[in-house]
Amino acid sequence: MNVLLLGGSPQLPSSSSRLLLHIGDKLAVHGHRTSRLHVRDLPARALLHADFNDVSIVRALAAVADADAVVISTPVYKASYTGILKAFLDLLPQDGLAGKLVLPLATGGSQSHMLALDYALRPVLHALAARHVLTSIYATAQQLEWNEERGLTLEPAIAARVSLGVEELASGLRAQRHVARIATPPPAPPRSLKDHPYAAAPQA
Repeated sequence: MNVLLLGGSPQLPSSSSRLLLHIGDKLAVHGHRTSRLHVRDLPARALLHADFNDVSIVRALAAVADADAVVISTPVYKASYTGILKAFLDLLPQDGLAGKLVLPLATGGSQSHMLALDYALRPVLHALAARHVLTSIYATAQQLEWNEERGLTLEPAIAARVSLGVEELASGLRAQRHVARIATPPPAPPRSLKDHPYAAAPQA
């Protein structure tokens, strides 16, 4: 199954982007293909002017359409998700997340912003017809320790939430794959030449 890692931070690297890639690594261990899309890498003018003729915008929207699940990360600014993420989500069609599992992530300066995901981002994801929006994961910068040699280390409480979120997403994808297999009809058996309409005996 294909999982899109959608980064909504205007900064790279950032706490939210590191958490996003950390979860992507864990999903890869479960055997899922992951691809990355950082909104900040899209042309600013095309993004802000909703230029659907821009090649980068077309590719980004196709990446969302092709994904079975989307993991969305954002820092919290002014008690909400970032403006560039909002600009990109506005480009999606009304049912742009239909049939997809979505795992929202956010990072912030303090625990006081914890509910921003549920009050700001989650309603938008539901409005885009996401099949299921999983339990949000929020972490403060203090709970995510970065070391150039060791990489990202999560505080135990956040590590536990990440493990649960990854398992929930992986389980949902397994169930989705199972349903898809059941819904796909088996291939029709090959027809014998004698059954071909042009193989009928010639008229006398």
